[in-house]
Amino acid sequence: MKTLICDCNRTMPLTPQSLAPVSQALAKTPLASAEGLETVHTLLCRREAGAFQRAATSGEPLLVACTQESRLFLALAEQTEGAPSLAERPIRFVNIRESGGWSKDAKAAAPKLAALLAAAQLPDPEPVATVGYRSQGRCLVIGGADAAARAAAMLADSLELTLLLDRAGGALPQVREQAVQAGRLTRLAGWLGAFKAEWESSNPIDLDLCTRCNACIDACPEGAIDFSYQIDLGACRSHRDCVKACAAAGAIDFQRAPQRSDAEFDLVLDLREAPAFSMHQPPQGYFHVGADERKLVAAVLELRALGRGEFEKPKYVQYRPRLCAHSRNERIGCSACIEVCSARAIRSDASRKGKAKGDSAGGIVVEPHLCVGCGACSTVCPSGALAFGYPGAVDQGKRWRTLLGAYARAGGKDAALLLHSEGAGARIIGELGRAARTDAGIHGVPARVLPVALWHTASTGIELWLAAIAAGASQVWVLLSEEEAPEYREALAEQMAVAQAILAGLGYRGEHFKCIAVRDARDLAELDAALRAPAAQGVAQPAPLAAQAEKRATLEIALDHLLAQAPAPAESIELPRAGAPLGTLAVDGGKCTLCLSCVGACPEGALLDNPEKPQLRFIEKNCVQCGLCAGTCPEDAIVLQPRLWLADGGKARKTARVLAEAEPYRCIRCGKPFGTLRAIEAMMLKLAGHSAFQGEAAKRLQMCGDCRVIDIHSNPNETKITDL
Repeated sequence: MKTLICDCNRTMPLTPQSLAPVSQALAKTPLASAEGLETVHTLLCRREAGAFQRAATSGEPLLVACTQESRLFLALAEQTEGAPSLAERPIRFVNIRESGGWSKDAKAAAPKLAALLAAAQLPDPEPVATVGYRSQGRCLVIGGADAAARAAAMLADSLELTLLLDRAGGALPQVREQAVQAGRLTRLAGWLGAFKAEWESSNPIDLDLCTRCNACIDACPEGAIDFSYQIDLGACRSHRDCVKACAAAGAIDFQRAPQRSDAEFDLVLDLREAPAFSMHQPPQGYFHVGADERKLVAAVLELRALGRGEFEKPKYVQYRPRLCAHSRNERIGCSACIEVCSARAIRSDASRKGKAKGDSAGGIVVEPHLCVGCGACSTVCPSGALAFGYPGAVDQGKRWRTLLGAYARAGGKDAALLLHSEGAGARIIGELGRAARTDAGIHGVPARVLPVALWHTASTGIELWLAAIAAGASQVWVLLSEEEAPEYREALAEQMAVAQAILAGLGYRGEHFKCIAVRDARDLAELDAALRAPAAQGVAQPAPLAAQAEKRATLEIALDHLLAQAPAPAESIELPRAGAPLGTLAVDGGKCTLCLSCVGACPEGALLDNPEKPQLRFIEKNCVQCGLCAGTCPEDAIVLQPRLWLADGGKARKTARVLAEAEPYRCIRCGKPFGTLRAIEAMMLKLAGHSAFQGEAAKRLQMCGDCRVIDIHSNPNETKITDL
């Protein structure tokens, strides 16, 4: 791949000599090329545009180190004779200006430049499956008459409109151009192309029958009827002159019972003050603008674009039910994904209804049409049952590994990854870079800080963060803007608290993880100061960041390397209770009867029985702290204890250990062990009044299964359990 570098009118300290470490690092980086770095352009987008055109006609893959003029370069490539089409040979762009070239320490940013160029040359991730929508242009507009009529005028030429007037007042046009309903919206559900609205109307005027002849308005002595053709029942004095005036049309009936109606729509424009959906991320196709003029204009443009046709979006999340720790036997365990989803795209499916016979596992349902791709569900999922795929963990890990590897090979130290969104986050970094260029008091993005754009900042979590530290990063920071829902901020903070507790318990000094919250340009000074925080202690010997498709596998690889490099590891690290995916169980031996119901409830194989003797065994590495065992235990004998146990160099947590055991109860007939003393005593106590276990028959409770059958058939005249 050939790279075109420009110093943007000599505002960045770039020369072939300063790029020598970059070339050397790229030459040693897999899938990267140093071609083109021997030349530094000054005005590639203007005076030296011919150089871009020559590169475009060469047929080589092309990377342009400028995002400011990306649209111009794409247009220029399309107009250049002999250049391959963009479909045949896409052109890539990478921002080196605002992300570091305009910072006060730009002269020391060669390692960062190597990292950004290397990552930009990676192949694109494999495409993911898509989710389809189909819109026929049926749009519901909800609000008062004036606002609804005004919005309708902007949309009537492209959409099939229905106006739902939620209150009297205002004026409808004299000419009936759209279907008009009146009433209170009682329910709205669905998404683009599949909304269902329900409303209830109690106004005496039926707008379907009303001819807008205005006779009722003229007849009403109180002026209780206006041009919205609804009656203000508070002002009406029941003269019923309006009924007489409307006798021919019959549109007014004060005795009419409230009417309930429903209809399906593809799009919804909500002009009311309070939205129909309270969640942070409403369904696609729904637009709430209230009285905000700017929001109305933006919504109208989007509504027109979505009017008619078929649309697709990525299927952001993959769900693997076999790993899910949400429910077993209709008992609820982990609900982290349901609680964090700001789009309410995830719901519980704990019931066994519709599942295969004998299958006790429940789970969740992810509605892909509602999912907005934040990835927060995969971040908080302790088991990896939910996996974000845009891009997936393997591709994301490859990108971070390339960044950190190229940075280190170019001589960089103490790299801090700054994770930010592709939208607001990228704009904030651009504003910081511009401020650093023009304001002596702003430093800009430091040379050791590597910006990493994500589809959404909530899409990565503890396993990738710790893997990045193991791969040589000093810190991982997440830049938050007003895009992030409160649920995401809380989830990220909890995950960071767990990750920080692990590193602190291993003896690594400093603050390794941090969320940096920024609203807009008003907070640039605070962001600038936060990015100049001191480096934290990292590993002495980095390991390649080998992110796996399985979340727990990535976490274990990272933990193993961090432990091997740990300055002063503790034997056991207590973790915050909120969000901890690691831990042990405390079993009250005085309560536990070794019924082993917890073993059947554990979705991760952390709890085991022992076929040879009455034992409850536990593999701590497998535990995800879902709580299903504690919720299932009939004796309330289990308590969760979040921690990271590092005894025997971390090997102890990977082997089975006994949590509870008891001497076996032996059959009174053959002597074979078949249960525990406490369990048999509890069973005898509960069945003491049962008619099948009276007299000599009670002894059957003290027999193994084989002897119990023999004893029953030895007394054929006795009432059997199956006869009851």
